[in-house]
Amino acid sequence: MSNQSVQTVSTSNDKIKVALAIIAALAGVVGFYYLSSQPGLVRAGVLVAGLAVAILILWTSTSGREFLNFAKEAVRETKKVVWPTRKEAMQITGIVFAFVVVMALFLWGTDKILQFLLYDVILGWK
Repeated sequence: MSNQSVQTVSTSNDKIKVALAIIAALAGVVGFYYLSSQPGLVRAGVLVAGLAVAILILWTSTSGREFLNFAKEAVRETKKVVWPTRKEAMQITGIVFAFVVVMALFLWGTDKILQFLLYDVILGWK
């Protein structure tokens, strides 16, 4: 057996911050629906304010900062992707549509052949 210490992922302080962030986000959503008689701008403001407070609280936690770093890394990786040109995208889309049509015809033909064999030849129902 090894005597290595177990490292905790998050402290209780971070868990409290995450719980408060969830409560703030839920408060924004509940406020949005509770104020159904108010104008849409007020309702949207309450929702955005609740979500903004939740993000600010979450941002101060370790898990929130790790998520922010993950999001930045994801954006950086997305920028590295080589996207196809419009011509290439149209050609690929055409190939996919052609393949779908060929497969649909193949499956239709297979179904009709099996229908003929089972109902006309074997069972003699038609």
